[in-house]
Amino acid sequence: MNKLLTTSAVALIAVCGTTWAWAQPINESELSDPRVRQAIAYAIDMETIAETLFEGAAIPAIGLTSDPANYPEGMNTYSYNPERARELLAEAGWDGSRTLDMVYYYPDQLTADFMAVVQAQLADVGIDMTYRLLEGDVGAQITGRPADPVNGPSVVEWDMLYGARAAIANQEYFNRFAEGQMPMIPTVEEMLPLVEQVNGTVDPAVQRAGYQHMEGIINENVYILPLYYQQLYIFESDRISRNGAPYGNEQYSYNSDVINWTVEPNEDGERVAYTNAAPMQFFELPWQNLGIWVHSRYAFDTILQADGSLRPIGGKLAESYEVSEDGLTLSFTMKEGLKWHDGSDLTAEDVVWSIETAALAPIVQPLVATTIGSIEGADAYKAEEADSISGISVDGRTVRLTFATIDPNMLMSFAQFAPLPKAYLEGVDPLQIQQHEFWQKPVGSGPFMIEEARMNEFTTLVPFPDYHQGVAKIDRIIALPSADGDANLIRNAAAFRADFGYTKNATDVPALEEMEHMNVTAVNIPYTRMFWINQFPRE
Repeated sequence: MNKLLTTSAVALIAVCGTTWAWAQPINESELSDPRVRQAIAYAIDMETIAETLFEGAAIPAIGLTSDPANYPEGMNTYSYNPERARELLAEAGWDGSRTLDMVYYYPDQLTADFMAVVQAQLADVGIDMTYRLLEGDVGAQITGRPADPVNGPSVVEWDMLYGARAAIANQEYFNRFAEGQMPMIPTVEEMLPLVEQVNGTVDPAVQRAGYQHMEGIINENVYILPLYYQQLYIFESDRISRNGAPYGNEQYSYNSDVINWTVEPNEDGERVAYTNAAPMQFFELPWQNLGIWVHSRYAFDTILQADGSLRPIGGKLAESYEVSEDGLTLSFTMKEGLKWHDGSDLTAEDVVWSIETAALAPIVQPLVATTIGSIEGADAYKAEEADSISGISVDGRTVRLTFATIDPNMLMSFAQFAPLPKAYLEGVDPLQIQQHEFWQKPVGSGPFMIEEARMNEFTTLVPFPDYHQGVAKIDRIIALPSADGDANLIRNAAAFRADFGYTKNATDVPALEEMEHMNVTAVNIPYTRMFWINQFPRE
C-alpha cells in the first residue's frame, strides 16, 4: 500500500463561518495529500521571485481572484517557509523517491528561468522536479478528464502544470470545480453547491459569499496554487494609429474598431501592419482561447459585442437582442446580408449548429461552456438522449434560447462566441473538430480574412470586402507565429516587424520602451498565473 494512504487524518476547517470535513489523502497519488500541496506552496519564495526575476511587475497572489473582497477572513498567504514545508512533507510520509514532472506552454526565456528557480526551491525542501515545454496540441495535453472523478487514473501525463486563468467573470475561476470538469482535481463535494450558487443568481452579495467560501476551500487544500497576478501590455509602433479606438483586454473580443485603424504606407504604397499570434501548426478553434490569437480577433466575428472592460454593449453579428424579465430567455436577431469569407450566407442555422457543436466539443472556454450548458435541453443533448437542444428555436433571422437555470453571464458569453460555417464542418465529430483540415485555412466572418497561411512562418490577412461594419483601412496584416508568450517579440520589434499586439511578459516592456519607434500601454486585467497540481494517480 502506498505509504501516504496509511495516514488517517481528517481535519475540520472553519472558513467564512462554515465548517466542513476534508480527508487526506484520497487516492493512491502522493499529490492527493493536501499536506504535500501545502508544502509546495510554502517552498516557493514568490515575493523574491516577483521582485527579482519579474522585475517587480508581478504581484504575488493570495487567492485565485485578485479581488480581496472575494477572500474569507484568515486566508493563508503561504509566505515562504521552507522549514514548514519540510515538516509537512515529513508528516505526509514523503520520502523523496518521486520526481515530479512539471509542464508549461509558454516558450519565452522568462518562463524557463522561472521553472529553474522553482526547481531549485523545491529541491531545497526535498522535492525533485523536472520541467518541459508542451508543444503541438497543448489543449489536448492538459484537459483530459478521468472516467473515475475520484480515483482516476489520470488522463494527462504530468504532475504539475504552470499556466494561467484569464477570466471574463469571477465564475470562470471556479466553474471547473463542477462535477467531472477538472482534469487534475478529484471531485470536491463541498464545491458543487457553491458552483451552482454563484452561477444561479445575479445578486452580487450571494455571489460574493460563494466566492469567499470557495476561495477558502481552495486556499486551505491548495487544490490549485495561485502564484501571481499581472497586467497586459499593448504595444504599438509609431507607424500605426488606432484613431481614437479604445484599449482593452486583448485576450478577448471587444470593440477595438480595427476597421478604422491606419498605418503608414510602405515604399510600395501598401498599408501593411505586422503583428504576432499567428499559428505555428494549425488555427485554433476560437471557442477555446477567445481572443488571444490573431484569427480569433480578426477573422471571426461574435454574435454580441463587449467594450474594452468586457461589458456587453450591444449586437455585432446580431442587429439586436432581448432578455426576458425572468432572465431565462435570450433572443437575438441576426443582421440581414451577413456573409462568410467565401461569399456564402451566414444564417441563424449556422448559429444554432455552432451552439450545439460547442455543447459537445471537449475544449470550450469555461464561461461559454457554462452558458451553453445552462440552455434547456443541453444536458439531454450531451447525454445523447436528444438529437438537438430543445431550448433553441429559430424564427427567420431570430434565434431564441430558453435557459433551464439563470446564467448571469450569458450576454458576456455571446459577446465572445463566434459561430462557425456549418457547411464546412457539418457531420464532423465534435470531439475531433480541432483535427479537421478546415483549421489549416479557416473561413470566418470577421473584418479580415485569411489570405495565406504558412504554418510556423507567417499568416497574412486582408480586408473582407463584404464585412457588415465596413471595409478595414489596413491593406494587409502580416502575423508572425507565436504561442501565448512571444519569444521573438523583442527581435521582431527591433526589426520593425511588430506594429501592434500585446504581451503578458513583463520583461518585454523595458526593452520595448527603449525603442524610439515603440509605445507601450498597460491594461489592468483579471489574469492569474498558477500551478495546477495533478491529484490523480498516473498510470
